[in-house]
Amino acid sequence: MEAGIRMGLGSDQARQLALGTVAGASALAQQSGSSPAQLREQVTSKGGTTYAALQAMEQANVKEAIVKAIEQARLRAIELGDLLAP
Repeated sequence: MEAGIRMGLGSDQARQLALGTVAGASALAQQSGSSPAQLREQVTSKGGTTYAALQAMEQANVKEAIVKAIEQARLRAIELGDLLAP
């Protein structure tokens, strides 16, 4: 959504585009027998827009940041469970 706004979209348009993108990708992944990686490969052509976006995310180490965030959430959940356990 923030990227859309930075590129000149209104907040409503940016929100709709962001939510539609996530919803479409999720629906396709749920309905398909292919892995998300396979689906990504099917829609990514070298030199295309998806490829450019993926390259930028790879350079920014987005995948590792997401994995670390999930690990930290899990550790915090364990801590909270220990605090709240009878």
